[in-house]
Amino acid sequence: MTTDKKAISVLTANTLAFCICFACWMLYGVLITFLVNNGLYHWDKAEMGWLIGTPVLTGAILRLPVGVWTDQYGGRTVFPLVMLVAAAGMFSVSFCDTYYQFLAAGLLFGLAGASFAVGIAYTSIWFPKEKQGTALGIFGAGNAGAAITSIGAPHLLLAVTDNLGNLEGWRMAPRIYAGILLATIVFFLIFTYPKKIEHDRGSTLKQRLAPLKEIRVWRFGLYYFFVFGGFVALAQWLVPYYLNVYSMPLATAGLMAAIFSLPSGVIRAIGGWMSDTWGARIVMYGVLISCLVSAILLSVPRMDIQSPGQGVMSLNDGVVTRVTGSSIVVGVQEYKLKQKEEKDIITIADENKDLLIWPTFAFWQEPKVEAGETVQKKQILARGVTHIFFQANVWIFTILVFVIGIATGIGKAAVYKHIPDYFPKDVGVVGGIVGVIGGLGGFFGPIIFGAALKATGIWTTCWMLLAALIVVCLVWMHRTITKMMNESSPGLQHQFEHELIA
Repeated sequence: MTTDKKAISVLTANTLAFCICFACWMLYGVLITFLVNNGLYHWDKAEMGWLIGTPVLTGAILRLPVGVWTDQYGGRTVFPLVMLVAAAGMFSVSFCDTYYQFLAAGLLFGLAGASFAVGIAYTSIWFPKEKQGTALGIFGAGNAGAAITSIGAPHLLLAVTDNLGNLEGWRMAPRIYAGILLATIVFFLIFTYPKKIEHDRGSTLKQRLAPLKEIRVWRFGLYYFFVFGGFVALAQWLVPYYLNVYSMPLATAGLMAAIFSLPSGVIRAIGGWMSDTWGARIVMYGVLISCLVSAILLSVPRMDIQSPGQGVMSLNDGVVTRVTGSSIVVGVQEYKLKQKEEKDIITIADENKDLLIWPTFAFWQEPKVEAGETVQKKQILARGVTHIFFQANVWIFTILVFVIGIATGIGKAAVYKHIPDYFPKDVGVVGGIVGVIGGLGGFFGPIIFGAALKATGIWTTCWMLLAALIVVCLVWMHRTITKMMNESSPGLQHQFEHELIA
């Protein structure tokens, strides 16, 4: 078989394996919720959060050592071992009965999340530099495994429990996942071929970790903290967001959240092609700017508030002789009032109201004095009331979330396009640490979002935090590129996408 055909075969096997691993990695989000909602276990929200987050944390932290092993022993050796351990952990879930047993099993099968570091290193060595972005983008489309579990796992749980008639049947679900992992190992070994990076520096651990001293590795990590960590965090956060802000049923909220997660994984392949064609930095500019605009627009909370408006002030001393809803008379001076009309009464509870896209304002004035009362000059006769209502239209909201999902999918490919360019012999190590940082974003993101929500009571604080993170990424990237331009020849401005510059 020719090298090109082998490369395509390896890419196909890698992508499928990563998709299955990602689907397994996300299983606790559905399974733990199912177990608690159906009364099989009585864990509080904090305990549920740790159970759901534990596999994410494990998969993130282990990406670095798994990446190192991939550089040293090759992806065809390491990937099956990762899936085998994850399958054992997944199978062990079916025997769990206590909180700590579920926690330990989650730690074990969480290794499935580290498969990303293996696939990145193993995929990149099969393709030339000009095609690596596209290849890594196709591989990264395995993120769609998250959507597969979000949509498919609830139906699987209903099937194995006979539509909730036999709740203990849930134990078959992780066994089925474990079986799929084992079948994937067989498929992987059949359609892949041995190949690994040839190192010039030797093979000591210290030498392999040497690239981590370079600041650009951590800059790439920050980008990935947003584009991947933000993706994983939002994939978990959007369901309760839709439930609480828009009062949707759980099934509908899950479907709306899938609108975000599914395209983000699939579009990654296009992101790789864009990075190869236009350059990773130009793509990252587009990703960060589009996400920043969307996050700022999403930061405006749904609101139904009243605030002080323009009042009516007496021009002279005098006695109030008449007060009506439309005017106040002081002596011979009449002061006209803006009355509250029926159309000015805007409430969220009005289900028949047309969908509103823009904030709606209403204003009226209410008398503060009574007939016969003596008033002084500049005394307030009527107070102004401004009513502000912003529906935060659910469809506009979903479109903006969809934009962020698409952009982060493209951004994930753009970040990893940088790595084989700058670190061709250390893709596993550098890709591993960048993956660790991104995975930590997925673990800590919901925790930070929850803390901000608890502190402010405002659901849109998650978008404010993301907007702040995007600004940091954008400023750091732009300053780096500007510095590079200033230190290099003017002609570099037109070719920096194709240069390997510190």
